[in-house]
Amino acid sequence: MTSQLSEHDARAADSGANATRHFAQKVQAANAVDTARVSAIAAEALAALHQVIRKHQLSYAEYDAVKAWMIRVGQDGEWPLFLDVFVEHVVEQVANESRQGSKGSIEGPYYIPGAPVIGATGALPMRPAEEGTPLLFHGQVTGVSGDPIDGATLELWQADNAGFYSQFAPGLPEWNLRGTLVTGADGRFSVRTIRPAPYQIPHDGATGKLIELAGWHAWRPAHMHLKVSAAGHQLVTTQLYFPGDPHNGDDIASAVKPELMLDPKPAPFGDGVEVTYDFALDPA
Repeated sequence: MTSQLSEHDARAADSGANATRHFAQKVQAANAVDTARVSAIAAEALAALHQVIRKHQLSYAEYDAVKAWMIRVGQDGEWPLFLDVFVEHVVEQVANESRQGSKGSIEGPYYIPGAPVIGATGALPMRPAEEGTPLLFHGQVTGVSGDPIDGATLELWQADNAGFYSQFAPGLPEWNLRGTLVTGADGRFSVRTIRPAPYQIPHDGATGKLIELAGWHAWRPAHMHLKVSAAGHQLVTTQLYFPGDPHNGDDIASAVKPELMLDPKPAPFGDGVEVTYDFALDPA
């Protein structure tokens, strides 16, 4: 008899394969790239790698170890995880350096489009006895002018109290702690959820092996993911963080920004906490 798996049975390879599959779907309709930019970027990246090899006098044994590790990253489906953890934060900084409105942050490997629409007010889909501290999250979406935006969309996803994401760990309902808010004429939204937990990125696979050998840690601080968009405005992808988390200062993904820190207060409904965060969207 086969026992039913729970989220605590999650494996890096399964999570990685799912992330790779969703990423492949995302880029199916991607436009052709500029050949000249590919040439310039690839040539400079390879030149930088060559310089590292010369600087550290890489041996053939080390070279073979690197090749074996890269092969395992692909076999485990962990390229989305590895790149999103160690590279994406720089891409995000470059892409959003001219943004005047709300700060962005990395998307990470766990975004899934099409989460259930809640409306301007409601609760994220949760299990009947979802563990964790109740959290009331509300705010307003405006333009950089301060005018409220009617019909702004906020896609919200987060880890549960054990640090796992639905669709990336077994035993979780498909849309657990994932939802889409749509603001009214006043641009305001309010959603009930639970305070997410800090977690270690999957580290029983190839990415974890690198982290172990380098003597790093695999922790991300507690955070909420959002994509906020509206017609005539630039989409912003971001994360919101909680003060006091021991890994705010050494996030393995280097994605924490002071502008994205929340200010939790006792919730008006009794148990739990309340946070407010407003978003200002740049014009398209």
